Amino acid sequence: MTPILDMTFLLLIAFIITFPALQNGIAVKLPAAGGDPLPSTEPLAVTIRADGTLFLGNEAVSEETLAARVRAIVAANPEAAAHIRGDEGLSYGKIMEVVRILRGANLTRFSLVTESE
Repeated sequence: MTPILDMTFLLLIAFIITFPALQNGIAVKLPAAGGDPLPSTEPLAVTIRADGTLFLGNEAVSEETLAARVRAIVAANPEAAAHIRGDEGLSYGKIMEVVRILRGANLTRFSLVTESE
């Protein structure tokens, strides 16, 4: 019985360690802010690293590719939304440039993701 329990705890620890890495594959340092958490949905994940690299999901994209893909997604689902995750070291202008790209692709539902305080 003891070896089975040992194996079970070993698997549990392995899942606890690997699950957060699968959830957010791109490391950015999010700023802290208060507010209610967003409801559980499947929005687009747009991430901007400190060096300005853009990601749609876990794939690095250019600004033109981001606009084209978001435009196609919105055409298929007008209720599409996006969560914008930007490194806290980014300038406000870079974040607004991404918002402009999303708005230009007809995406009107988006939010800025922050860390809880």
